[in-house]
Amino acid sequence: ILKDRHLHRAPYYLLLDLCLADGLRSLACFPFVMLSVRSGAAWPHGPLSCKVLAFLAVLFCFHAAFLLFCVGVTRYMAIAHHRFYAKRMTGWTCLAVVCMVWTLSMAMAFPPVFDVGTYKFIREEEQCIFEHRYVKANDTLGFMLMLAAVIAATHLVYIKLLFFIHGHRKMKPAQLVPAISQNWTFHGPGATGQAAANWTAGFGRGPTPPTLVGIRQATHSQIKRLLVLEEFKMEKRLCKMFYMITLLFLLLWSPYIVACYLRVFIKASSIPQVYLTTSVWMTFAQAGVNPILCFIFNKELRVCLRAHFPCCQSIQSTQGTILCDLKSFGM
Repeated sequence: ILKDRHLHRAPYYLLLDLCLADGLRSLACFPFVMLSVRSGAAWPHGPLSCKVLAFLAVLFCFHAAFLLFCVGVTRYMAIAHHRFYAKRMTGWTCLAVVCMVWTLSMAMAFPPVFDVGTYKFIREEEQCIFEHRYVKANDTLGFMLMLAAVIAATHLVYIKLLFFIHGHRKMKPAQLVPAISQNWTFHGPGATGQAAANWTAGFGRGPTPPTLVGIRQATHSQIKRLLVLEEFKMEKRLCKMFYMITLLFLLLWSPYIVACYLRVFIKASSIPQVYLTTSVWMTFAQAGVNPILCFIFNKELRVCLRAHFPCCQSIQSTQGTILCDLKSFGM
């Protein structure tokens, strides 16, 4: 993403931030969970390190949820309001979105450091995380409700985008048929504007209209266009990739979120240990499957991977050679 200039666009900047956060979560949290499993579901590193690790785990979880929501909003803007999106969604805007997401994540993960929803080692989960106590003595319900609300709002944005695409799928493309005048004599309302528009677009054979005298003509690259068919297909593919990441985030985190709510409203002893352990490992699997989804649903990333890694090109050429040999044998 950093090397290829044609990937220097808003969705890839946000995707880069998401992948970096997933990588940091894997490096920071996963080894300690393995150590706790190896030591027999015990935490030998002290309460301070447990709080730090739990803070990082909650930080990266809320970061993924908030960032996926912002990505959903930008995807809707890219298709439903493309001119506004193309004008406003610059690199600095992406930086502001990323900073806002990290700030909100810090705000959600920092209060338990001061024992508002205490961080501690949960033996059943073999990791340091929220202590989800029963509802009468619980102060983590608000954090779980916020996470569920953000995930639900993200899917509502994609549902609205789906309805927008469905409602506009039969619209015919706009065809501009400009009027041409030999001497720029237009009549009726908007006559001067029609002359100026035709002259700017390169139509007409007369002198410069009075409204454009002394005004430098804009180049073609400076004129913002509507969303054409190829751009629409590209934005639609990006929407599909990001929605699959969002859907997988929901599917892999839902069992653990359900377990947290069960411990809030029902006694923790009623939750099977196998279910709880499986749900914890599914949350770690979410960070590992995101790159796979990106390469499955995004052709641009696959092409760039082959371009920058010769081993991928050799594998592809080997596959092509094998296919040619099979065809020569009539298979």
